[in-house]
Amino acid sequence: MSRARIVAVSLLVVGVLTGLGVPPAQADRNIAHDVHPALRAHLVAAYDFDHPVPGDPALERDQGRSGTEIELVNGGAAMRVPDHAYRGSGNAVQTRQVAPTVAGNDDWKAGTWSASGVRTLRAFSATGGTTIMGWFKLDMDLPALNSTTADPTDRYNAIGLAGLLTGDSDGHGVRALLELIDVDGELRLVALGRRLDGGNSQTFAARQDWRELLPAGQWVHLAATFDFGTGALALYRDGEPVEGFYTRADDPWLVAGPGPHLTTASDPRGIKIGGSFPQNTLERNPCDCRMDGLLFLDSVVPASDVRRQYRHLAR
Repeated sequence: MSRARIVAVSLLVVGVLTGLGVPPAQADRNIAHDVHPALRAHLVAAYDFDHPVPGDPALERDQGRSGTEIELVNGGAAMRVPDHAYRGSGNAVQTRQVAPTVAGNDDWKAGTWSASGVRTLRAFSATGGTTIMGWFKLDMDLPALNSTTADPTDRYNAIGLAGLLTGDSDGHGVRALLELIDVDGELRLVALGRRLDGGNSQTFAARQDWRELLPAGQWVHLAATFDFGTGALALYRDGEPVEGFYTRADDPWLVAGPGPHLTTASDPRGIKIGGSFPQNTLERNPCDCRMDGLLFLDSVVPASDVRRQYRHLAR
């Protein structure tokens, strides 16, 4: 065997034994480009929709450390569209309602779900904080028509963006979520979180009109942070804090007593993007929108680092 051949084989063996084979190296290169260094240590899952799984373009590779593949549900590879949310972006993912008058399961959405929990998302088990952020472009001015009811004028009460499911979720219930939802009769951008499986949720709602925060056809960077130790939530738009209010004045996360306060020690049952039920058993809260650069982190990212991430990619 030639010296070059021996060296090549040795490097391959070392790479396999140390977990530094070709796929992680590719992920590292992407992270270095798309994610500010301040965020990388806590990045669990990341999706830029430029990395289909070889041999199955309906699956998207995780560019974070967890390796959690997600499915492009119902639309498959056609959901990757050549739209650029930020410098260096290739594709975005398109989610949408397909048949608003039909009680079916054909909406385009993305995510993953497992009844036993997604083991690769274990970083979000018994965690003290979570952050979800990414780029969003909406093409709707109201929640979609409700395809699960007989009333042809009935609409859902929310527009789903991106969320992390609880450890007991049916595909809808979340541990951490970015969403537009009805708050006292008015649609608002919110961060909605739940510390305990089966427990109550808390919602932090933006005061500003959601159509100003997310103008139709315009890419916007959003972030939501969830501090499960203190009960604090926060929203950010294009790197800056969004003024808002809590929808509950009590203690829904049960953090008033002695800590530390963590989420339930259960693996999340998955991720949902652009609507609920990523296992495709029901339609709920579809989003006619595009998304890019979605990041799921196992810590509360400080405001300064949210700003750094936005400026790192903003055109």
